[in-house]
Amino acid sequence: MTGANRIVEYVFFFGLLGAVAYLVWEIIAPFAGALALAAIIVTICYPLYEIILKRITRNNKTVASLLSVLVVMVVVIIPLILLGTILLNEAQDIYTLVNEDSQVTLESSLVAFEQFIQKFIPGFSIEITSYINQLTTFIASNISAIFTGTASTIFLFFIALFGSFYFFRDGKVFTKFLIQISPLPDKDDAKILRRLAISIRSVALGTVLTALIQGTLTAIGLSLFGFERAVLWGCIAAMGALIPGIGTTIVFVPAIIYLLYTGQYAIAGGVFIWSAFAVGLIDNLIGPYLMSRGNKLHPFFILLSVLGGIAMFGPIGFILGPVSLTLLLVLLELYSMHISDFSKKK
Repeated sequence: MTGANRIVEYVFFFGLLGAVAYLVWEIIAPFAGALALAAIIVTICYPLYEIILKRITRNNKTVASLLSVLVVMVVVIIPLILLGTILLNEAQDIYTLVNEDSQVTLESSLVAFEQFIQKFIPGFSIEITSYINQLTTFIASNISAIFTGTASTIFLFFIALFGSFYFFRDGKVFTKFLIQISPLPDKDDAKILRRLAISIRSVALGTVLTALIQGTLTAIGLSLFGFERAVLWGCIAAMGALIPGIGTTIVFVPAIIYLLYTGQYAIAGGVFIWSAFAVGLIDNLIGPYLMSRGNKLHPFFILLSVLGGIAMFGPIGFILGPVSLTLLLVLLELYSMHISDFSKKK
């Protein structure tokens, strides 16, 4: 009876634990994205927090955490908000451009451009009318969604800031608790957390930062050479920089072709030089250096995990995708080190 009673106790306990855990998850789930963003910010900026903490009187963690959050706001978050505002205004301009009477002018211009390309590539077609209609529909539906989601976005933004503050201050306490309740050996838990931190910093600094630098330089270059909506094209170039073999050519090649088509040969040469030196060298110098300081994920798998992460988690999936892939690889390493070796020995 003692064994049967023990089984009943276990079933009741784990059933109750699962039910309560599910209830708590349902309570926290609306803020999961904000908390994940806070964890990513703290993981990337924790060395900054440690530097600030050393310079604070009596190593006051609360003051150091507050200063770290303020630095992150000034250096990262506020510029991103300004960039988002500019992009929203440019998206509205494009929406106006492709609607009403101006759509006819734009479409006729693009048809002329298509005919120019067909002189060199017979049969070339990009179905301009279809793409214009799709673009118009997409912008119309998403601009309204952006405005209706502003209040909730601001609220989640403040949740992420509060989460960052407490993760900075009490992060080590949280990680020790996770290691304590985990059934895995402490050294394996520490290895998992260490590899995840390396993955987050590698993706953020090696992949994302390199893409942002290239996008910024692209926007600066196009602005210098008189292109309109340079910020929007810079963002497109940054996204293209995440794709192996594509990079900023997704913006520069059409720009150069357009300049040659309109007879602006000198400006086309200037854009080519800017793309080759000011942007292209970033991919060959800064990118490999930053990526060498992190994990060794293959660029193709980084691309797949980034795209899949964005599809599943939204914008924050930009980092959560590669981090999830890294977690899988770490678990497979632990499997090969312990379970697989034990089975072979047995």
